Amino acid sequence: MFPKTHITIAAGVTVVVTAAILMSPSSNVEAKRMSYALDLEQGTVSSTQPEPVQQDTTAAPLPEKAKAEPSSAENATNEVAVASPVQQNVEPDVPAAPRLEWQTYAIKSGDTLSSLFKKAGFNDGIMLSVIHGKGEAEKLQRLYAGETIRFATTEDGNLAGVDLQRNLLETLKIRKEGDTYAGETEVRKPESRPAFASGTIDGSLYLAAREAGLNDRLTMELAGIFGWDIDFVYDVRKGDQFEVVYEELYLDGEKFDTGRILSARFVNRGEENIALLYTDSNGDSDYYAPNGKSMRKAFLRTPINARVSSPFNLQRRHPVLDVVRPHEGTDYAAPPGTPIKAAGSGRVKFAGWKGGYGRTVILQHGDNITTLYAHMSRLGKGIKNGTRVKQGQTIGHVGSSGMVTGPHLHYEFRLNGAPRNSRTVKLPDAKPIPSAEMARFKKFTEQRLAQFDVFRESYQQLALATDD
Repeated sequence: MFPKTHITIAAGVTVVVTAAILMSPSSNVEAKRMSYALDLEQGTVSSTQPEPVQQDTTAAPLPEKAKAEPSSAENATNEVAVASPVQQNVEPDVPAAPRLEWQTYAIKSGDTLSSLFKKAGFNDGIMLSVIHGKGEAEKLQRLYAGETIRFATTEDGNLAGVDLQRNLLETLKIRKEGDTYAGETEVRKPESRPAFASGTIDGSLYLAAREAGLNDRLTMELAGIFGWDIDFVYDVRKGDQFEVVYEELYLDGEKFDTGRILSARFVNRGEENIALLYTDSNGDSDYYAPNGKSMRKAFLRTPINARVSSPFNLQRRHPVLDVVRPHEGTDYAAPPGTPIKAAGSGRVKFAGWKGGYGRTVILQHGDNITTLYAHMSRLGKGIKNGTRVKQGQTIGHVGSSGMVTGPHLHYEFRLNGAPRNSRTVKLPDAKPIPSAEMARFKKFTEQRLAQFDVFRESYQQLALATDD
């Protein structure tokens, strides 16, 4: 039996020898191999030099620094107790990105891609290699006034990339990849924050909305949401009120635009109307009343943004013939060329010249409703007999064809062949929230109405503090 001290020494030496073998160079590159002599009686470890191993003459000679420094195995012989070596992670040297010089140009009317490349110092050959590159590079050909284009040039004068900024959110980025160019569109997502506006109408919705801080786009959107039930030309009265929760859009902490109306309340002649923007489980968004009915109707109340020049009147005296002849539609005065929209989705029943009506389009909606649009200057693109159209699609343009005294749209709404006043007839609703979606919609409605209450209370408190 060996003494315990000998066993301890043997175990330590085993660890040292194992570590040395693992850390020693492989046979095809090492200059010499160390061997260890173990004396259990004396409790010592010594190294011995074996016959030198012949080095592969084809291997590269060791650098001078490597020859001067002892190998890891040699270091291991200096001490009996050696800690396990820890290999350090050394970050490889990453070459610095080439320095680029950027040239920026605001695109103006009349600018072409070729002229912009020449301004930046590049010929048409370079331009063609860019637009014929990979990905979305070819989209660089579509330029619009107001956009910004930037050219990145390396120190040796080569084109490294092109940025076409469409707007604050969308940029087409093209970069050189090897011998070609590759492009992709980068779209930034703004941060949306809810905002609140409230007002009382004294003169017009437009003026009241502007005083409340709404821009023109939001005002038009507000009128469009409630325009199915309220005629904002004739139905709005002094004292009518509105409240709007809408999106404010931020980039890098700074407000740059407004987004959609999230919810709105309009009190017209004492009657409250509430609209909520709801996105269903399929991802489709629309405005609904709190009871789940769509704010849209199957038909637009008016197919054109214009004033009424002659209302529906079955006892009207004809302005040209000077005889009492029923006016079975509503006339809207507008400049020639003003777009005319389809009041509802349907099929073109007639498109062409129709006697005193002039250039006319008649749409069939289902089995029992037709709408007529007369005195057009020209028909809309692709409008012909049998064509299917969608609500809001342009089907023609205002003119003065037929028996008229000036340019206007004559619009008729017929139910089972009988004329109806398009401004007062009860219009069928669009599809409501389906029953399978109702539970989700009710929970959403509660949250939005509660949000309205919070905003209203904060607004009133702020107004009181301002008055004080």
